[in-house]
Amino acid sequence: MTDFHLAQMNVAKLRAPEGDPLVAEFTAGVDLMNELADRSPGFIWRLKEEDVDLEALGIAPAPPEMIATMSVWESLEALRGYVYHSTHLDYLRRRREWFVPGGSAMVLWWVEAGRIPTLRDGLQRLALLGAEGPGPRAFTFRQPFPAPVLSRP
Repeated sequence: MTDFHLAQMNVAKLRAPEGDPLVAEFTAGVDLMNELADRSPGFIWRLKEEDVDLEALGIAPAPPEMIATMSVWESLEALRGYVYHSTHLDYLRRRREWFVPGGSAMVLWWVEAGRIPTLRDGLQRLALLGAEGPGPRAFTFRQPFPAPVLSRP
């Protein structure tokens, strides 16, 4: 048991709104990828569309081309396993077909075990990564940082 789990948020802009034939293969695979994540080793939680209330957060609704994912994993290795060592990789390799180049952002950060981050947390971490670059509070797969260590009395 660890004191921290890994949270991730990914925001991307589709080349066309959901329902458009240009992104039909991607949207057809969303449920499959979510189900794969749900049963992957080390998976803890993911944000579901029905749990997002942008108005309550004071955030204007995003354009229909914008999508986001947010999840919590037991470790960096667990998330990496899902992203790069499962069927998810097939979709990742095709991202240029479905997403606007430069229209994506992903951030990783550590949360205390048992804590579920909010959408606002994720957006703040994305902003922090954009403003300061990778660091212990917001980082990427390319530049990961270890989980904090709690000092024990």
